[in-house]
Amino acid sequence: MTAFHHTTVLKKETVDGLLVREGGIYVDMTLGGGGHSEEILRRGGNVIGIDQDSVALRAATERLGPFGNRFTPVKRNFREIKAVLREQALEAVDGVLMDLGVSSPQLDDAERGFSYMQDAPLDMRMDRENAFSAREIVNGFSEEELESIIREYGEERWAKRIASFITEARKKKTIETTGELVQIIKAAVPKGARRDGPHPAKRTFQAIRIAVNSELDVLETALADAIDVLRPGGRISVITFHSLEDRIVKNTFQTAAAGCICPKEYPVCVCGKKPTVRIETRKPILPGEEELEENPRARSAKLRIAEKR
Repeated sequence: MTAFHHTTVLKKETVDGLLVREGGIYVDMTLGGGGHSEEILRRGGNVIGIDQDSVALRAATERLGPFGNRFTPVKRNFREIKAVLREQALEAVDGVLMDLGVSSPQLDDAERGFSYMQDAPLDMRMDRENAFSAREIVNGFSEEELESIIREYGEERWAKRIASFITEARKKKTIETTGELVQIIKAAVPKGARRDGPHPAKRTFQAIRIAVNSELDVLETALADAIDVLRPGGRISVITFHSLEDRIVKNTFQTAAAGCICPKEYPVCVCGKKPTVRIETRKPILPGEEELEENPRARSAKLRIAEKR
């Protein structure tokens, strides 16, 4: 079996936030290496673990095998949480967690094509059964579409130049590998801008990965569905790794926590909207110095928690 060793980020804080109770049912919508699920199981909960990555699912299933039928693995995208629960004959659960982003094994496995540090075929698919990959975006999208993706999902100031350089390069030959793409991006980003800050390809690779896996397109709906399936008093813990994800989580929680949305000039409420959650983290929980020393990739992690009313 392919090795899948992943350091769980904010494990204690995330599971503490769920207030795990003996016999409760919890959904890990992004199972990954199974670290958070293992902690829930140790505390007496039952876990339904969802992941679209077959390698991660197999590894987590092996890791969590000692817990028997208290752990149920499901290969699906997290946007399908309601369908998954219907299949399990469940209407509501006691807690939900999401650990968003790319896992260390996905980044470290060169052939997956997520990393700008290793040369590999352009891929970036979390679910390798999908036909659509980074290769299709890089070689098939128009210059305007590429610029929009890189600017919006990567928050890259040089999006226009990078998109232009990509479209010019692919006129000569199809761009096949991450290494080729990195060299194109480096040529597009002015030398002075490459001296400071992250790797010049970091934001573009993030943007393409998000587009390949439709990560942000489904996140808001998945969050709303996760809140919807919680029992009163149930909690949701969400870890994000970049500002776009965190903004969606923050705004979704705030919308769910808000009451009446009628214009202020209305004398009485006519919308009838009631708060559905109470936000438990006014500011996100961040990794401590000890965790950062052990796992530098946790540096950008933010945890937000809300409770169903």
